[in-house]
Amino acid sequence: MNPTLTTRVVRERLHTLVVIDVRTPGEYAGGHLPGAYNIPLDDLEHALPTLREAADRSDLLVVCASGTRSENACAMLSRNGIPAAGLEGGTAAWASAGEELHRPATTAAPRWAMDRQVRLTAGSGVLLGLLLGQVIHPAFQLLSAGIAAGLVYSAVSNSCAMASLLGKLPYNRTDRTDLDHTLAALRTGARR
Repeated sequence: MNPTLTTRVVRERLHTLVVIDVRTPGEYAGGHLPGAYNIPLDDLEHALPTLREAADRSDLLVVCASGTRSENACAMLSRNGIPAAGLEGGTAAWASAGEELHRPATTAAPRWAMDRQVRLTAGSGVLLGLLLGQVIHPAFQLLSAGIAAGLVYSAVSNSCAMASLLGKLPYNRTDRTDLDHTLAALRTGARR
């Protein structure tokens, strides 16, 4: 089990921590802890050498929306000999405590958070299954049942296969040049 830090502790130590945000670029753009580097969970393995160097200089704090992905990231880092802590409750707890979230200045349309994308996809799939079950054939209602079962499993296992799949869409992927730029900034210790 990797350590987790409370919002209060992180607020006091933020200037001494290297914060790694493992959410998708869209979620990161929607608001992140001050100074956080965006290295999505899917790209974490590629960033291990740089993260090892950063952990030698300072303590790593890994954050996500609620704490689940950061827990997975901390476990991966730990397996690779890189110590890291997570933020208890993630950026949701940070914002709920009245702490500031940085948002980059951009003219692009804001991207949706992953939980919102999952709710839209799951809800649309359930409605589609029910509609097709009424109009075409009752067997289509199995689509709704399958999505419901997946949501229950997601809650029980504290994982989300749908979020993993949605995270692979181009909309949610990190541009390789952005990741390289982030890793270069992390190597030099440049604050974000």
